[in-house]
Amino acid sequence: MKKYIYIIAALMAFSSCKKFLDVKPESQIDRDQLFTTEQGFKEALNGVYTYCSSQSLYGGNLTFSNLDILAQNYQFNDVINQDIANFDYSQIWVTNKNNEIWASGYRAIANCNYILDAIDAKKSIFTDDNYAIIKGEALTLRAYLHFDMLRMFAPSFKTGAGAKGIPYVTSVSTKSTAFSTVSVALDKIITDLNLAKTLLKKDPIVNGAYIVGYPSDLVSNETSNADLFFQNRRQRMNYYAVCGELARAYLYKNDVINSLANAQEVIESQKFPFTNPDNFIENDNTKKDRIFYKELIFCWYIDTKDINLQLQRQFSNTPPQYSGTIDQINDIYEKAQAGSEDLRLKQWFVSTASTTGGGDRAVLQKYINNALPLKNLHPLVAPALRLSEMYYIAAESIFDTNPTKALDYFNTIRANRGIGSYMVTTVPDKKTFIDLLVKEARKEFYGESQMFYMYKRLNHDVTISSTLSEPASNQIFVFPLPVDELAYRTN
Repeated sequence: MKKYIYIIAALMAFSSCKKFLDVKPESQIDRDQLFTTEQGFKEALNGVYTYCSSQSLYGGNLTFSNLDILAQNYQFNDVINQDIANFDYSQIWVTNKNNEIWASGYRAIANCNYILDAIDAKKSIFTDDNYAIIKGEALTLRAYLHFDMLRMFAPSFKTGAGAKGIPYVTSVSTKSTAFSTVSVALDKIITDLNLAKTLLKKDPIVNGAYIVGYPSDLVSNETSNADLFFQNRRQRMNYYAVCGELARAYLYKNDVINSLANAQEVIESQKFPFTNPDNFIENDNTKKDRIFYKELIFCWYIDTKDINLQLQRQFSNTPPQYSGTIDQINDIYEKAQAGSEDLRLKQWFVSTASTTGGGDRAVLQKYINNALPLKNLHPLVAPALRLSEMYYIAAESIFDTNPTKALDYFNTIRANRGIGSYMVTTVPDKKTFIDLLVKEARKEFYGESQMFYMYKRLNHDVTISSTLSEPASNQIFVFPLPVDELAYRTN
């Protein structure tokens, strides 16, 4: 890489740790000192989470920015965002954003590698199962970050398995890492994740006594562990997050057997209960679950002042920077059919006409945080892996061998979103079923930047409206590599 190797230097905003990690990046001595204690490894790992949750990555660019615009979820009047929506990657503002994502992603990967390069030699300093858990989380973070770099900056496996992929960086070095093909990079991702899955078998979340819920729930014990490091496992790369990411990666490779097995492991664990509709439609904002919080397998903690302000500008201001028209949202959620009962359509969007007396914009409510001193039912997080996605993956993976079961998975999510009366009982072929899945996933992942990846994996036309789509092609699905990355390379 172009020396994207930095040691962590982050103020801990992550909810499970309040400490600083302040290490001079040029000092090997300081790094060695950090990794002399178990606590040092914990702080280093927390630093990676904090950096990944920043606006340069999952607290901004990779959840609430260009990827979601490319999924055609909004309508814009300004030139910059319209250029992005038009898949124009030549504009400087698009180039700068993509360069920032690439540099930040590999910086986070380097920080994972600092931990992984040091941890095996220090195995004796760890207590209980902490060596396995810390190493497992670091491996998962490294794989997760590489997978998203692959999904943005390389052709999909479906269209170019042997094409140039990305560098898969596994150690700290001043030498650049050669590019792997898409297929080889994907295999390395899967290898890291399977090793992590083995290491995380004793993750506290696997224990039957670990109960997922809201922080205020009397039955939930996600914040009860005396060690802050082991609280809120869903805000870390826990065992089921590894299963979920493996389900994604195997499906990307078209390995439906392993994809299905991992998705089913999450589903059948029954660890993540479907949100009670009463919590979702609650009128008291202090008791309202805006994002199906208990269904999140993994999420990024982003409840910081800067990100709150960013989300207000993007989604809550009058007018918001990002919004669809009422007609556009009604079209996405199929209001004329199942959408008439869809809880997501009813609860996630408010018309500006109802608040200002004019206009027809649909204002997204997913990321609204109550103004102090009002409390929130759950912290502000960026969804990363949802239970619903496991059902979609399982449905797609099993369709060829058991279409009835595939429809059962599909209808389960519809029923839990208020549209159970619109059950799909038969489809003529897999293409029709995939089209149904794409429509349903777009509703579920609105504002979360997952739909671009789904379109790309399937090489599926991107839906712009009920009458217009952008044909699938590498021209729209593959982001240009940063010029600096290519300029400093010999391989």
